[in-house]
Amino acid sequence: MKMIKYALVAGWLTLLATASGVAQDASALPYDQKMDVVYGEVHGTGLLMDVFTPKEKANGLGIVDVASGAWYSDRGKIRDHTLAQLYRIFCAHGYTVFALRPGSRTRYTGLEMATHVKMGIRYVKLHASEYKIDPDRLGLTGASAGGHLASLVAVTPEAGNPEATQPVQRLGTQVRAVAVFFPPTDFLDWNGKPADSQMLGNLLFLDGIKGHSEDEIQDRARQISPAQLVKATPVPFLLIHGDADPLVPLQQSQKMVAALKAAGGTAELIVKKGGGHPWLTLPEEVKIMADWFDQHLPETKPSPPVTPK
Repeated sequence: MKMIKYALVAGWLTLLATASGVAQDASALPYDQKMDVVYGEVHGTGLLMDVFTPKEKANGLGIVDVASGAWYSDRGKIRDHTLAQLYRIFCAHGYTVFALRPGSRTRYTGLEMATHVKMGIRYVKLHASEYKIDPDRLGLTGASAGGHLASLVAVTPEAGNPEATQPVQRLGTQVRAVAVFFPPTDFLDWNGKPADSQMLGNLLFLDGIKGHSEDEIQDRARQISPAQLVKATPVPFLLIHGDADPLVPLQQSQKMVAALKAAGGTAELIVKKGGGHPWLTLPEEVKIMADWFDQHLPETKPSPPVTPK
């Protein structure tokens, strides 16, 4: 997994070199950025997000961006998505973007990170009136590990608990539409065979797979495989994947699309010819993604303040 992490970093650094001409002057950006908003707490440790608010023509809609690469989440992942012009493009379309950092695999398992994303979605819904967005029309996005977590959260929605003592727990985690880049989706079928359990390591169990039976390993791998968990009437999905991806096989997106369609959902796969993990012209596909969200998250007025009793 270290190899994957380093390869991802190298890819984004290359993108950084080619994106050096992009204006970084805050006055030239179409958004205001609020850094390190605490959206949750786990064992006394805060979970953080950045909020990107459009300066003009806000459309009253929000998109949650899962900022994670190789299941590591730090401020560098915000930088990566900034270089890909995700925040610039989405905010220019009027979206408020919530860049969640769900934690890293050195401290949390894949299931725990997915839970953190759900915490973030609930937080955004609870504060929807503050951000002037509709809590019932959220989009969800991410790339690579972030795309995996976004997909996993989307196909395992949780309803709110009306009896919960904390208002945030009374809200569900459902979103309206999901668009992701090159996500792992099925660790039981990784190009025709199970993913290397050594590679998965502490993504399944924090103490690693040693001491766990093969059945336990397969069961936990299934629990974090979105393509294995799709249920009836999934939300619309867009997946964008390169056909030359050296880290996550194109088959992973193909498998997810097949599962979504089999369950009666709508899913579209855009294959980037020659695309790796990532590719230099990724902002072009970010624009396509923003246009897709425009179709699946139609402009709406913000709902009244969410204040569960």
